[in-house]
Amino acid sequence: MARIFRGTPRNMAMLARRLRAGEVVAVPTETVYGLAADALNARACRLIFEAKGRPATDPLIVHIQSMRELGLVAEANPAARLLAAAFWPGPLTLVLPKKKVIPDIVTAGRSSVAVRMPAHPLLRHLLKLAARPLAAPSANPFGYVSPTTAEHVRHGLGRRIRHILDGGPARIGVESTIVDLRNPEKPRLLRPGAISRAAIARVLGQPVAVRKIRKNSVAKNLKLRRLTQAHRGELAPGQLARHYSPRTPIVLHRRLSLSAAAKAPRDEAWLFVRRPPASAGPNVFWLDEKGDSRGAARRLFATLRSLDAGPWRLIHAERARGGELAEAINDRLRRAAARG
Repeated sequence: MARIFRGTPRNMAMLARRLRAGEVVAVPTETVYGLAADALNARACRLIFEAKGRPATDPLIVHIQSMRELGLVAEANPAARLLAAAFWPGPLTLVLPKKKVIPDIVTAGRSSVAVRMPAHPLLRHLLKLAARPLAAPSANPFGYVSPTTAEHVRHGLGRRIRHILDGGPARIGVESTIVDLRNPEKPRLLRPGAISRAAIARVLGQPVAVRKIRKNSVAKNLKLRRLTQAHRGELAPGQLARHYSPRTPIVLHRRLSLSAAAKAPRDEAWLFVRRPPASAGPNVFWLDEKGDSRGAARRLFATLRSLDAGPWRLIHAERARGGELAEAINDRLRRAAARG
């Protein structure tokens, strides 16, 4: 079973050595917990895919510690530098043309790479100690609800990995915003997160298009050994129609009501964004006392995990209405509720 380590100087030095030796380490970020390996070591990155049961067609995000490292892994353009200056360190991932130093397994065979500079102080220190960029997707079995605590990681991957760095509960709670900047004149939002599309557009001084969700591709079943330029995968993580999903089915609603929850079967859970104003039954849950989108996002995945471990046959979930992270919350709920 994996061991959870506090961020002491001795533990941090040991975990950096493990990463340099080609092992995987689960790490905290401000968004969710990630499963990290040396981004320049194809064999180490392969261990991430094996531990998660992740298809070779789903690329990894490369985490860097400094702007110097951005030039090591990607071809940065002026638009990327503008967004980096505005939002890094922070929950923004940029898709850019990659440098040859990045193995194909990291990018699903594509000529581009997803890269970000995280803000979590423990991960930033670990990046500095390891002295190399780290590739890391969420630290959970592929397709399941993302982890926001070290215990979530141990529950999901504890028998497949050895080391987990505990950085406390994730501050944001949903994965980073991803923007495609391969063509800086046509920026595209690939995944919403804590950095809004409007904020990105203000910095760039131009509109940001939104990529449409595609149905899950049969290409996800490609074996790692078959991944080549001829069998390219997704452009970035989090692009599948069904993702971030609990085992318990979810039905997504524009709005929920206490009266409907009161009449529902006892084995159906009702998940409100804001705490209902009146007393509610034991099948009613909520994400934030006042319906604040940041609080709701922070608790979203932990709440879905808790409900999934309960006696519920079905989860009725309410869409977020307004707030900085409403788009990100609704994106995760929509993918969690998707069928197939």
